[in-house]
Amino acid sequence: MMTPSTAQLAARDIVRTARIIPVVSLDDPGAGIALARALVAGGLTVVEMTLRSPNALKVTEAIARAVPEAVLGLGTVLDSGQIASAINAGARFLVSPGTTPALAEAAAACSVPFLPGITTISEAMRLRELGFRTLKFFPAESAGGVAALKGFQPVLPDLAFCPTGGIDAAKAAAYLALPNVAGLGGSWITPASLVAARDFAAIEVLARTASHMFATTPAN
Repeated sequence: MMTPSTAQLAARDIVRTARIIPVVSLDDPGAGIALARALVAGGLTVVEMTLRSPNALKVTEAIARAVPEAVLGLGTVLDSGQIASAINAGARFLVSPGTTPALAEAAAACSVPFLPGITTISEAMRLRELGFRTLKFFPAESAGGVAALKGFQPVLPDLAFCPTGGIDAAKAAAYLALPNVAGLGGSWITPASLVAARDFAAIEVLARTASHMFATTPAN
């Protein structure tokens, strides 16, 4: 079994510190800056920007320059070729929805913290063999949710998870109460309707509410 790298160990620190990580999809750099500022002002400083839009890297570059206090990660990393581009754009951590063998090897050698995605316990075991100790659990709700993570804990007690997918404010507390959940990702703080309306004041309110409710709870 490989020893976890410094970058891999730092992934858990990021998730534990954040507790709640807003997941954002945007194609407009200006809107990205305004959104990041709203989230930071609301107390959520760790943000995951997805690579689902054509201009995701440009949005990341803009946020990294204009809002350095945001710990900005890039999600939906699908292959090793995207790693260098994401880091060059200013991403301070990376996230994948799932993990192929090639991506797992590249992630293990990555110079920034990487949260590789898993759905099953077998996938978690394979990543554990590569030295990973903090994993994304995706899509959380449809993959078994809280019950699945409870099942993982006794057999993989040294692993921590960041569940993402289908989680909202009503469900967050149950996840965060689990001993093997360091934090979670969610898009309820940045709903598409508010992003489309550029209602960043409302997003700041949602961020502040989430921060007060969850981000200050003791990390597992």
